[in-house]
Amino acid sequence: MKHRERLTAPVGWWLGATGFGITCGWLVFVATTPVFATVATIVAAAIGYGFVGAYGALRVAVGNELHAGRAHVTPEFLGQVEVLDRTAYREVMGPRADVRAWLATRPWIDTGVRVTIDDPADPHPYWLLGSRRPDRLAAAIEDLRQTGRRTTAGGTPQKGS
Repeated sequence: MKHRERLTAPVGWWLGATGFGITCGWLVFVATTPVFATVATIVAAAIGYGFVGAYGALRVAVGNELHAGRAHVTPEFLGQVEVLDRTAYREVMGPRADVRAWLATRPWIDTGVRVTIDDPADPHPYWLLGSRRPDRLAAAIEDLRQTGRRTTAGGTPQKGS
């Protein structure tokens, strides 16, 4: 594996889930007993933690293919790789966005890479990948592009979905 990163939620989101649990517990406490309030607090916080954990479970990895979540693309379809600083990332996410682009981003990540997809059959002109270490991600993708090109036994390129 050349690069692996999990776009985990920041501490503030976990504190928000805790606050959600406490608020729900307080609402139950004013209407019932402390035992029910404690149970409500624990259940509500667990639900909040579950949502935050699931949303922050997005993985971006470069090995034999580029993976972002469940999606992957093989090296022969990787095009130009562009490192995006905070300003460029916001531009590509906003005014310069292409609605056909495939996004693997999270709201707490403000840097990333843009990878052109060189496959005429693919409806996505590029992938926009959020990353806390965009330079390392771009270097790994570029290395995969240069050294990882592979074909099937019949000589046809393999395409990830």
